[in-house]
Amino acid sequence: MAKRPAAKADKKTFYITTPIYYASGALHIGHCYTTVCCDAIARFKRMDGYDVYYLTGTDEHGQKVQQAAEERGMSPQAFVDSLAERIKALWTRMDISNDGFIRTTDKAHEKAIADIFTKLYEKGDIYKSEYVGKYCEPCESFWTESQLVDGKCPDCGRPVKETKEECYFFRLGKYADRLKKLLTETDFLQPDSRVKEMVNNFIDKGLSDLAVTRTSFDWGIKVPFDPKHVIYVWIDALPNYITALGYGADGENFSKYWPCDMHVMAKEIVRFHSIVWPAILMALDIPVPKRVYGHGWIMFDGDKMSKSKGNVVDPFILTDRYGVDALRYFLLRAMPFGDDMQYSNELLLSSINNDIVNDLGNLVRRTFAMSRQYFGGAVKKPAADKLGGGDKKFIAEIDGLAAAVRADMDRPLVSKALERIFGLIDSANKYIDANKPWALIKTDTDRLNTVMYVLLDAIRVSANLLLPFLTAYPRRIFDGLGLPVPEDLSACAFGKVDAYKTTEIEPILNRLDIKKELSELEAIAAGTDKPDKPGRSDKPDADKDKAGAPEQISIDEFFKTELRVVKIEECVKVEKSNKLLKLTVFDGERRRTIVSGIAHCYAPEDVIGKNAALVANLKPAKLCGIVSEGMLLCSVGADGKPKLVEPKGEAGEKIC
Repeated sequence: MAKRPAAKADKKTFYITTPIYYASGALHIGHCYTTVCCDAIARFKRMDGYDVYYLTGTDEHGQKVQQAAEERGMSPQAFVDSLAERIKALWTRMDISNDGFIRTTDKAHEKAIADIFTKLYEKGDIYKSEYVGKYCEPCESFWTESQLVDGKCPDCGRPVKETKEECYFFRLGKYADRLKKLLTETDFLQPDSRVKEMVNNFIDKGLSDLAVTRTSFDWGIKVPFDPKHVIYVWIDALPNYITALGYGADGENFSKYWPCDMHVMAKEIVRFHSIVWPAILMALDIPVPKRVYGHGWIMFDGDKMSKSKGNVVDPFILTDRYGVDALRYFLLRAMPFGDDMQYSNELLLSSINNDIVNDLGNLVRRTFAMSRQYFGGAVKKPAADKLGGGDKKFIAEIDGLAAAVRADMDRPLVSKALERIFGLIDSANKYIDANKPWALIKTDTDRLNTVMYVLLDAIRVSANLLLPFLTAYPRRIFDGLGLPVPEDLSACAFGKVDAYKTTEIEPILNRLDIKKELSELEAIAAGTDKPDKPGRSDKPDADKDKAGAPEQISIDEFFKTELRVVKIEECVKVEKSNKLLKLTVFDGERRRTIVSGIAHCYAPEDVIGKNAALVANLKPAKLCGIVSEGMLLCSVGADGKPKLVEPKGEAGEKIC
C-alpha cells in the first residue's frame, strides 16, 4: 500500500472500490483489470486534487472456501490467510495504491455484520422461513425457476440442484419500486446496457425475497440470536464497503467518504451491487452509492477467463517477463470500458512493440539523443515570436490534453484517456518528421532549439498524464528531463519549464521477438520448459571449423538474411568507446538502435541523413550496455577501414 501525506481538510473526497475478491483460489489478469483500472482512476483523482480513499479486499467466508480448505487439509482460516497474502503480493507487484484492504474475517467487520443483521431483523426486513428451489453451488446462489436460462444458472451456465433449507430471508421485493426508480431515473448504474438487463431480467419479472443465511456449512459469521445459521454472502460481503470505513465503530471515515463515488466490478456481479446492495442500504436508511460500473470480461479463446474453467493467465509470469507497466498498459488500453476484450499473448506482445517500444520509447529516445547531440542536453524555452503556425497547432493539442483526459476519466473511459495521450505521442513523432532536426542543425540552430523544446514539452506533458496509468516509465522520463516527478496536474500545459537538461535513460523495454516469445509463453503454460527472459538467446553459438575457417552455409541459409535500405536519422558516439557509434535508423516501419564499430572512420554528423544497408533479421545483441537491433553492412578497403554501403532507394526497400 502506497504511503502518502495526509490530505488537506478542504479537499474534495473521492471513494472508489473494487469488489472484494473471493478467496477460493489464485487471482488472474481478469481481477488485475478491475484493480488496475480502479488504481488508475484513484491515482488520477489524487493528482487532480481529490482526497481519495481506494478500497479492495477479500471475501473469505462461504461453502466453497470451506471445501477448498478441507481438500488441502487446512483450516479455513489458515487457507484464507495464505490466499490473502498472495493477493496482497499481487497488488504490490502491480503497484496498486489502495488505501484500505478489508478481509471479511476481520474482527471489526464480523462484529459490524452481526449488528447489521440484528438491526435488519428487528426492523422486520429479515425473517425466518424455508427455502425450496434451485441452487447453484459454484456461484453459491439461489434462483427461481423463471430466473434460470435453459434450466441452468444464469450467471455461470452450470446445472443447478433442488434445495430445501431453513433460512432467514431479506425482504428484497419490498424495495422493488425504489430500485427501479433508482435505475431508470438516475445515472446510478453504467453503462446503460446494464440498466436494461437489471430492469428487464430481474425487477420487472418480480423480485423474490433473498435467502441470507445457510445451515449446511459453518464457515462464516453466526447469526447472533440463532447460531446454527451462518450469515450468507449478501449480508456478509456487500457491507464491506461501509464496514471498511468504520461503520458501526468510530465512523470517522464513514462520515467523510460515504456515499461511495464509484463501485467498479465485472458485469457478472452487477446484479448484487445494483439491486441487492442498494436495497440493503435503503433498509438501513443509508444513502446509496453515487455510481456503479459494470465492465466487461476478458475473453480467452472466445470464453470468459475464470479460475474454474482453467483458462487463466498468470500476471506474475507476465510481469516477470515484460514488467508491470507493460501489463498495466495493455489491460487499460485494450479494454473499452463496459465491453468485453479478447485476450491473447500475441495482442499483449504487439501492444508492447507497437505502442510502448515504437511510439513512446522511440520518441523519448530519439528526442533525448538529439537534444544531447545538438545542444549538450541543454534546451531553452523559445520566445513566443519564435513559434510558427505548425508549432502553435501542435501546442494547442498539448494544452488541450489534460482537460480531455479529465473528462474521459470522470466517465470513466480509461481506455479512451490513454488513447488520447498516445495520440499526442503520435503527433510528436510526426512533428519530428515534419521538422527534420537532423537537417536544421546544418541551417538554423535557433529554429532547432524551438523544435527540440516543443518536443521535450510534449514528452513532459504526456509523461505527467501517464503517471496514473504507468507507474515506472513516466518517472524515468522525468529523470531524463532533469525534472522532479510532479505530484499533480497543474503543469500539464506548454511552456511551464524554462529550460531542460536531458540525460540518457534506459528504455522500458526493447523490441520483442513475438514469434520467440509466443513459443516461450506456450512452454511456460505447458510446464515443459524454463525459458530465458526476453532479449536473451537460448541457442548456443554455431560451431566453428577446427582450423578456424568460416563455417560454410547453404544457399537456403543465405536467403534467410533480410537486407533492407534504412535512413540514418541520428548518431552519437558511445561513451567509453573509441570504436562505437550509436545510430538511430528508420527501416520503413519503425526506428531501430544500431551500434556500429565505425567511429574511427566517421564522425556522427557525417552519417546523419545517409542511406545504409541493414541486416534486418539479425538477433539483437548488447554492446557497451546498448542493445543493437541489427547490423550495418560495410565494405573494407585496402587500408583495412570499413566504409558504409550506401544503397539507393527508399527506407524499407529490400536489397536483393
